[in-house]
Amino acid sequence: MTDPIADMLTRIRNAVTAKHTRVDMPASRLKAEIARILQDEGYIQGFKLLDEPETKTMPATKTLRLFLKYGPHGERLITGVERISRPGRRVYFGKEEVPEVLAGLGTSILTTSRGVMTGRAAVKAGVGGEVLCNIW
Repeated sequence: MTDPIADMLTRIRNAVTAKHTRVDMPASRLKAEIARILQDEGYIQGFKLLDEPETKTMPATKTLRLFLKYGPHGERLITGVERISRPGRRVYFGKEEVPEVLAGLGTSILTTSRGVMTGRAAVKAGVGGEVLCNIW
């Protein structure tokens, strides 16, 4: 797989469209940080890192399970997910150029020198970085 973050976002997009309550994916530290931001911003209920034991045919793996969140009448809280920086085209912004998503209604997720954070937190901290994705 050449772009595991795009795979994560596609799994979330497909699960929300199908109104699933949870979605599983292979885990990594970066994906766990993105899940933490999604939880802090209120897009998902929570997440859990699961250890799958080693079997005779498969080595031990870690799985990231996201618990999706919906509105009181079943409406989707995540209506759109967009991958910005990809392996073939990296996108970086300075501290003054961090974009707003839907005039502040959405969230951009950046990886900076101070870790993974939202666009608003990056502007407040005075750092720029690589824009991983936008979510609204």
